[in-house]
Amino acid sequence: MSSDFLFELGTEELPPKALLGLSETLTSGILKGFESARLSFGEVSSFAAPRRLALLVRDLAVKAPDNEVVNWGPPTKVAFDSKGSPTKAAQAFAMKNNLALTELLNNIDHDGKQEKLCVRKTEEGKATASLLSDLINASLSGLPIAKRMSWGNGKELFVRPVQWAVLLFDGQTCEESILGITSSNVSRGHRFHGSGDITIDSPLSYEQQLKEQFVIASFDDRRNIIREGVASLEKTISGRAVIDDALLDEVSALNEWPVPLMGHFDRHFLEVPSEALISSMKEHQKYFHLIDDNDHLLPAFITVANIKSNDPSQVVAGNERVIRPRLADAAFFYENDRLVSLEQRRESLKKVVFQDKLGSVFDKTVRVANLCSLLAPFTGADAKLTRRAGELCKSDLVTDMVGEFADLQGVMGRYYALHDGEQPDIAEALLEQYLPRFSGDKVPTTAVGATLALADKLDTLVGIFSIGQPPSGSRDPFALRRASLGILRIILDGKINIDLSEAISLAAKNFNLDASSLDKTRKQVLTYVLERHRSWYRDEGFSAAVFLSVSTLGVSNPLDIDARIKAVAQFCLLPEASALSSANKRVSNILAKQLSTRMPEPLNKALLKESAEKALARSIMALEGSSKPLLASRDYNTLLQNLASLHGPVDQFFEEVMVVSDDAALRENRLSLLKRLRDLFLNVADISQLAPGK
Repeated sequence: MSSDFLFELGTEELPPKALLGLSETLTSGILKGFESARLSFGEVSSFAAPRRLALLVRDLAVKAPDNEVVNWGPPTKVAFDSKGSPTKAAQAFAMKNNLALTELLNNIDHDGKQEKLCVRKTEEGKATASLLSDLINASLSGLPIAKRMSWGNGKELFVRPVQWAVLLFDGQTCEESILGITSSNVSRGHRFHGSGDITIDSPLSYEQQLKEQFVIASFDDRRNIIREGVASLEKTISGRAVIDDALLDEVSALNEWPVPLMGHFDRHFLEVPSEALISSMKEHQKYFHLIDDNDHLLPAFITVANIKSNDPSQVVAGNERVIRPRLADAAFFYENDRLVSLEQRRESLKKVVFQDKLGSVFDKTVRVANLCSLLAPFTGADAKLTRRAGELCKSDLVTDMVGEFADLQGVMGRYYALHDGEQPDIAEALLEQYLPRFSGDKVPTTAVGATLALADKLDTLVGIFSIGQPPSGSRDPFALRRASLGILRIILDGKINIDLSEAISLAAKNFNLDASSLDKTRKQVLTYVLERHRSWYRDEGFSAAVFLSVSTLGVSNPLDIDARIKAVAQFCLLPEASALSSANKRVSNILAKQLSTRMPEPLNKALLKESAEKALARSIMALEGSSKPLLASRDYNTLLQNLASLHGPVDQFFEEVMVVSDDAALRENRLSLLKRLRDLFLNVADISQLAPGK
């Protein structure tokens, strides 16, 4: 038998940015509980609204299936002595399973290997209703809540105070203790439009009954209502609303009964940089902004009300009154900030601490400016421009605009630099220094911007590692993981030919480190960044063996690493790849055993006796010559394809030639030949890492 199940937890308004995650985790936890209890169920519907988390499960089994329990005891030869009397082992088994000693002979079974004492019992499945309280409370305690709060005089903790709980199953109202509340069949409607308590008739009537009380329980439904309402309103002014998915989710989480409305603001505010206006509307007011066909900001916004007003114009007017002083503040900050140049603001950076042991933000700009000059030859940027960009890179942090809208750092730096008469490339670099800000974000497009972004990130990485405070676990206050990935993205996307080890060493010169500390820091930072590189390729679908085949060579130029990894991945698709990888593994093992502490003598052609070793030598020598220009141009793909031709000669060599010959001269010569074979492949990667069992 089965029945529909409904659970709803009613609370004070839940954190909007966390709502979806809480709902998904709660649903997952309860369903895993059902599965662990071996309860079958059908269709599942999750609900998440500002004041509630709910779950509807169709056709949930009302009782867990009976379960056969098999308890194996000792083998019969251990359980009974030579006279057939129960031993102590048998007596212990009988006591554990509530058996009389006379019953032991009736409880013998064969486990497939030997006869043993065995008791088989059928445990009756538990009623689902008896499991619900523990299962739900366990799921609630497992929710990802960074900081739980208490309320009233109880000891219960949750992300927000709990007000009510609904629990319906098997046609009954289940009265269970859920976070200190006794569950019932009574829910609540909209805080303002609703008529108060709602008695839920059944799990299937839940969604409709809430809707009748002005609550759209489905998160997806509310999101669609908002999206469609915004799309309808944007047509009225021939504009296009910019719907940021994160903002859409947040607004959906803030409203039980969403009603999109359009408002306007004074056109003269458009003289302020659009990013500042958008930040004010988006971050503070949760408005959607609108743009014209040329992507220029329009003096309008779309807000989402949580009520259906009899006079929507009053709601719009209220929002317009609220946004006006916000935009006026932005306009004032913009005008006021431009009275002081970015150069003049540098002095204020001396009062802003970057890190206690690394000095002020001003100190950081000095280091970054120096590093920019050193990196410029690698990036192709003008050294003077990059130095200037480094000097000014953090000046906008002490402006009023960035003080109010922290997300505008770099953005306002660009505007203020242009106003100050700085070179356009310098202004653009002040914006691009923070790129990429997240996975999939764009990277700097200018040489000066790429140089500044690299210098800024390298300085932070080296500085934090130099004082012994690398990231640990989930703690990464200086976003070093993101900085590492950013460095790699900038180098690869910009095709910047620079060795990471050298770049890190250049950054370390700006810190007062002795030789030992400098070398330790360089190695730690290099290892850390390359480990991020490994994760990157794993996420891109490359196997760990492919990355390992390259990383074992100790290469630290990201462009070079990338070319090698992609070439090895292509090589793996060749029919010869498996055999050659195994052969390389065999060669590696032979050389490691025979030449563990020395190099072999140079190859002596006169000592090549067998036709197979002569053929392999000819192939190796030919490929050594053709490989040089391919190595110089990093055409590792062609090089490995050429090396695939060694498949036949290598197989023939191992079939016909005894490498470890009794003749010392022949043995040494053949080891030398194998060393040259291995070196050919090691020019690209250690493909022995690709062999099975490696």
